[in-house]
Amino acid sequence: MKSTLALLFAAALAAPALAAGGAASAPGFAASVAVEAAHAPKTTFKPDLARGQTISGQVCAACHTNDGSRGSPANPILQGQHPDYIAKQLTEFKEGKRKNPIMQGFASALSEADMKSVAAFYGGKSAKPGFAKNKDLVKLGEKIYRGGLPDRQVPACAGCHSPTGSGIPAQYPRIGGQHADYTEAQLLAFRSGARTNSPQMAGVVLKMNDREIKAVADYVAGLR
Repeated sequence: MKSTLALLFAAALAAPALAAGGAASAPGFAASVAVEAAHAPKTTFKPDLARGQTISGQVCAACHTNDGSRGSPANPILQGQHPDYIAKQLTEFKEGKRKNPIMQGFASALSEADMKSVAAFYGGKSAKPGFAKNKDLVKLGEKIYRGGLPDRQVPACAGCHSPTGSGIPAQYPRIGGQHADYTEAQLLAFRSGARTNSPQMAGVVLKMNDREIKAVADYVAGLR
């Protein structure tokens, strides 16, 4: 009887120690799993260009043309746009971060893979050059685009969108050659608060008047 009690007592003493040991080893195990996950090879998504072309023809062509080229001035040219930017905008339409009832309706039906595939399809096209049309404003547009408005702390557009308007992939969109009407409408939307998915752009155009916005939009249309 005494020996049985002794064994039970010893087991009782050992149990907390074992539990403590298990608890101590749990963080170590979790850390090792985290390290393995960090070093695991990342799966690279490969866009399906054929699928992207199908989506373009069935969903997008009515407003953006089948290859994303120069359709209605009210709609953006997608041809040659950075795929990451297109996919990001589609995602934000779907999530409601960017408002447009028509685009939200179309984007809501697309999967992430669909978005990346159609974005890659448009991005793989060569952008066609556009032209500035307003000779009275083009000099003002060039001044703001290249040098900003220092007295109002408006930075030069070229700093983010590049001197040629080609932008920076995955960060800033290509705007060179874009429809002036579309660019102007987006800048006004940022300023009014109708478009809210880029606080950076909203902060810039808040300091610009209508004439300056129109001048930049027209100048950008001729960049190449």
